[in-house]
Amino acid sequence: MQVVTELKNRGVQDIFIACVDGLKGFPEAIETVYPQTAVQLCIVHLVRNSLNYVGWKMRKQIAADLKQIYQSATVDEAEQRLTEFETQWNDTYPPIAQIWRRNWSRIIYTTNAIESVNMSLRKITKNRGSFPSDEALSKLFYLAPMNISKNGPCLYMTGKLL
Repeated sequence: MQVVTELKNRGVQDIFIACVDGLKGFPEAIETVYPQTAVQLCIVHLVRNSLNYVGWKMRKQIAADLKQIYQSATVDEAEQRLTEFETQWNDTYPPIAQIWRRNWSRIIYTTNAIESVNMSLRKITKNRGSFPSDEALSKLFYLAPMNISKNGPCLYMTGKLL
């Protein structure tokens, strides 16, 4: 509530759509301070939250089944896929369908550019292991965004930047 109130105090008069990541209390705080705002839940974060209930062995299967829901062509088809998901998985993973049902009217699929860049930076540092110096890491972080914008995420990983 404090963060949203501060935004209001700093001059943000209205928010048309707020896409949130599932942080508890954040949608309610936004709706309290900006009652006309449409608060949406990012599908990527909903899927990640869902997979927290699943062991590593089953994650690919559950993720594939959830993908059938959010890639449906119509709302009716998506609801049918969610019902099928519940039938198949509700005995083993009951919180997942509950989360989806509770947030059904708020779900939206977004492309968050900042998250995409952060993910790309994490990938290049993870694959390199260690760096000879702080300067080498700084160069990588300087050059990587330029290559991301030219080639799309992750394509720069095949070339040598340092």
